Amino acid sequence: PDVIIEAQFDDNDAEHGQDHLQDLLTDDIKKLSLDTGEKGKAAGVTGAVHRAKQDDGPKVNDPRLLPDEFLQRTAKVVYILEKKHSRAATGFIKLLADRNSELFKRCAMFSPVDHRVPRVYVPLADCPPDFVTKPETYSQMLFICRIVDWKEDSNFASGQLCKSLGQAGEIEPESEGILTEYGVDFSDFSPEVLECLPQNLPWVISPGELAKRRDLR
Repeated sequence: PDVIIEAQFDDNDAEHGQDHLQDLLTDDIKKLSLDTGEKGKAAGVTGAVHRAKQDDGPKVNDPRLLPDEFLQRTAKVVYILEKKHSRAATGFIKLLADRNSELFKRCAMFSPVDHRVPRVYVPLADCPPDFVTKPETYSQMLFICRIVDWKEDSNFASGQLCKSLGQAGEIEPESEGILTEYGVDFSDFSPEVLECLPQNLPWVISPGELAKRRDLR
């Protein structure tokens, strides 16, 4: 990397003129060269010797000769063990910008609220019937979209609109969207689950249960 040396001088230094300032800079550059050479030796760089006489000295082209701290590790994804994300997102739908394209006649753009999720092409058939004629009506309406595909030659993913949640900013639509994104099942309990609950109401804890349990109320 380029090194910028800033020389600080007072009025006394200024009296000596430009030659004195040039000498200061030359001394600093020599010190920097010596320090760099010592650090290179300490790091154990094999075959790389800092020579003050050669400005264009030999460079190390073999990365195997460099210490690990100078290397950038790279990797390649070969297999997905588990898909952690639910592929569902909450967001808004809007018309495509290019009204003359063929894609405009078939798809709309879904913009997720979570910016970590990519924008998604959704079929117009999944959108409300009057969305094309009245897109401003749905500008603040939350929708749930699920990503189904993402082709290599496309900048955006492909998905399907699952349902309309309601107006953005209201508690129930926002809560339902968060639960759906994280894959939380918030449907009603089945009759089998409800049968496990006490049937005789009001229900109270028996003294025997209180005796063997820790009260965390």
